[in-house]
Amino acid sequence: MSEGFFSESRLRRWRQIPERLGLSWRRSLQFRAVTITLMLSGLAIIISSGYMTISIGSDLFQSRAAQAQADSRRALDTAQRIFDSSTAETQVDLQAIMETARNEIAQASESRLIAGFRVPGQGFSSVAPQDFVSAGLQGDAISEELRTAVQKNAEGLWWQSTALNVGAEHAAPGVIVGSQILLPEGSHYELYIGYDLSDTEETLRFVQRSLVIGGLVLLLLVGGVAWIVVRMVADPVRVVAETSAKLAAGDLEVRIPVRGEDELATLARSFNRMAESMQGQISELADLSQVQQRFVSDVSHELRTPLTTIRLAGDVLYDQRDTFPPATGRTAELLHTQTERFELLLADLLEISRYDAGSVQLALEPTNLVHLAEDCVLGMEQLAEQKGSELRILAPGGHSAIEIDPRRIRRIVNNLVGNAIEHGEGRPIVVAVDSTADTVALTVRDYGLGMSEDDAARAFDRFWRADPSRRRTIGGTGLGLAIALEDAQLHGGTLEVWSEPGRGSCFRLLLPRHSTRPYGRSPLPLPPDDAGAEGPGDSGQQILKEGDTP
Repeated sequence: MSEGFFSESRLRRWRQIPERLGLSWRRSLQFRAVTITLMLSGLAIIISSGYMTISIGSDLFQSRAAQAQADSRRALDTAQRIFDSSTAETQVDLQAIMETARNEIAQASESRLIAGFRVPGQGFSSVAPQDFVSAGLQGDAISEELRTAVQKNAEGLWWQSTALNVGAEHAAPGVIVGSQILLPEGSHYELYIGYDLSDTEETLRFVQRSLVIGGLVLLLLVGGVAWIVVRMVADPVRVVAETSAKLAAGDLEVRIPVRGEDELATLARSFNRMAESMQGQISELADLSQVQQRFVSDVSHELRTPLTTIRLAGDVLYDQRDTFPPATGRTAELLHTQTERFELLLADLLEISRYDAGSVQLALEPTNLVHLAEDCVLGMEQLAEQKGSELRILAPGGHSAIEIDPRRIRRIVNNLVGNAIEHGEGRPIVVAVDSTADTVALTVRDYGLGMSEDDAARAFDRFWRADPSRRRTIGGTGLGLAIALEDAQLHGGTLEVWSEPGRGSCFRLLLPRHSTRPYGRSPLPLPPDDAGAEGPGDSGQQILKEGDTP
């Protein structure tokens, strides 16, 4: 059991090696640079070593082959002189002369590998010596091609590289040189001398081993030098990266230490100057932002007192408008309407200033989002009837309570439903609620004017309206969707929009079911399933009004 555990653990470590190498390749400039340097250096060493091995081997072989030919020529000339000076006529005498010639050839050529054959096709001589073959030249060491060349050319010297049978199971590289000689009694003989090139092969192997060892040592040296050089460059780059990360995280006091006067030191000084400039500008912008937020907050608070007075006076005039002449009565109505809109604007400005200052706190309560949406729909039903729109609720899910700030979510839903009524062109408006294990979604779908893609992208900008010239019946300050987005993000959710001209719009609110976890996949699609429809009936989807039964 212990051995199995350790073997499995070791196997797991081995399997993690490629992953670790890949991670180092992606994250470490030093590792990548050293690896590339080693690979290219190794390739260069392999190419140069291969060329040197082939060149040295070829030179050694050519030199040894030329030496073998020279020795063979000298030995064969010595043997031919012995035969030419002999007057032997009997077989015994000729055999003795042949033995003498073989000894002379062995001494002159420094090789004991000698073979002789009578040239076929000449007249039979009863006194001619017998054929002889040394042990190393037996078998197929002497090829038929070499014998044919020697037989056809009596005056030439022919050679061929081959494998010599120097042992029972070992073949040594060698060269065989062949030519013809003439015996006293007139017979022609093929004479072959073999040269063992084992010493040359050993020399070549020694050169190859030296090249391999030298290449490995050189590769290690190149790798070490590359590692040192790259580290000299990579370490400052790493310091710059770490300092940049700290600067991006908000640590504006961090700086890079400057050493020397080279390019890296210049980079460090430039980076520090940039950091100082950014720190100054960010501090200045922060001060301006605080001044702006304080100004908005102060102005909003200061305007409340005169606005309250104006509101009280306006209410008195508004209540008595029937006693005034028509023009004065209309003026009282306008004063009342604009005073209410001014109060909404001040409230929105105060809310925006709180978000900008980061001083907004949530009052979380367990809330049923479906019931909250139903309350909002009931509150907006009268306004929808005035515009000719029908409010419908579709709630297949989302009935479980979630932790939200009901005041802020109610403000989001009211804003979305109010916008849908304003731009719905008197067509039905569908409020849908659904949920998953980690997400609760609410959509408000209208089939009215819709917006272009550029307008939809700016829908949440402050004080922006898709159609400024359009007459508004609900009021509004231009901050509703901007505040709604801030409310959604404060809950850890988001607010999205889809819209097409002539196809209406669909706003989707996504909230996490648990305040400590992020939201996941939405149960309600965006664009909606009926994105190509001009009304809720075109999509084929059954839409129920509150209190209806399917």
